[in-house]
Amino acid sequence: MFAVTVNDLTKSYGFVKAVNGLSFTIEEGEVFALLGPNGAGKSTVVEILEGHRTRDTGEVRVLGRDPGTAGQEYRDRIGIVLQEAGIERELTVREALVHYGACYSRRRPVDEVLDLVGLNGLGDRRTHRLSGGQRRRVDLALGLIGDPEVLFLDEPTTGFDPSARRHAWEMIEGLKALGTTILLTSHYMDEVQVLADRVAVLVEGRIVSEGTPAELRGRAESETMIRFRFPEVDPSSGPVVDMLGGLVGRTSLRNGVFEVCTVDPTTDLSLLTGWALERGGQLEGLEVTTPTLEDVYLDLIGDSHGAAGGAGSRDV
Repeated sequence: MFAVTVNDLTKSYGFVKAVNGLSFTIEEGEVFALLGPNGAGKSTVVEILEGHRTRDTGEVRVLGRDPGTAGQEYRDRIGIVLQEAGIERELTVREALVHYGACYSRRRPVDEVLDLVGLNGLGDRRTHRLSGGQRRRVDLALGLIGDPEVLFLDEPTTGFDPSARRHAWEMIEGLKALGTTILLTSHYMDEVQVLADRVAVLVEGRIVSEGTPAELRGRAESETMIRFRFPEVDPSSGPVVDMLGGLVGRTSLRNGVFEVCTVDPTTDLSLLTGWALERGGQLEGLEVTTPTLEDVYLDLIGDSHGAAGGAGSRDV
């Protein structure tokens, strides 16, 4: 059953079409990542799903309701973590959670939420005395206090150190195990690779590719890199390319490291391992590097869009 259904969604700002005939679904209990460069329309889509922005045309359903008209009953069932949230400076963390938690009919215990986001022992600290990463954890806590059925996570680990990011990933995986549906936006491709069940890449208001992270990587036209330390050879034996004839990919030998950049890694790896076995040796330091999700993403959005961009206030 689908927790989120979007069909032929459009939204324009003047002459700029931020969302252009967008359609996708999210299953209950799924982590769905919406990716795209700044200005691709991600935030507009998320805000429409949250009920904070109107759409021009198309059909949208979240938990069976139209977010644009669902009202308080709908908001009681969702959680939102913005890229940046403003919290009253003089409130303690606990006071903030109690205050905002009062808006929900069902609330997680404050101490449980503090434990979930890694703020144990900081409940009585005023928010203006927290570090940037700790304030970001408070943002996560505010999104969880109402025990949401659908959670919107907009760049949830911005400002986290590596340890805190890993903790946040474990928390998100735990929420998924409990059946929470999660819509995630992130500029960290390793985060998406770990957390997302499915990914949609958005460019100029349209989805240009959709699937699991493995499916997106499998569709990539990027070449695989095979690399190993080349053994010392007698110069009289001829050029390296003659010794390793038949390779499909482009080859190079630099500083004792042999590289093959190939679209047919199975064939080339078979030839290389056969050559090594014939010599009674090994391919020392062998590495086979396949296209990463970031490689695929950058190919999909094109060079004109630049890098994934940094965190900050929401784009369109």
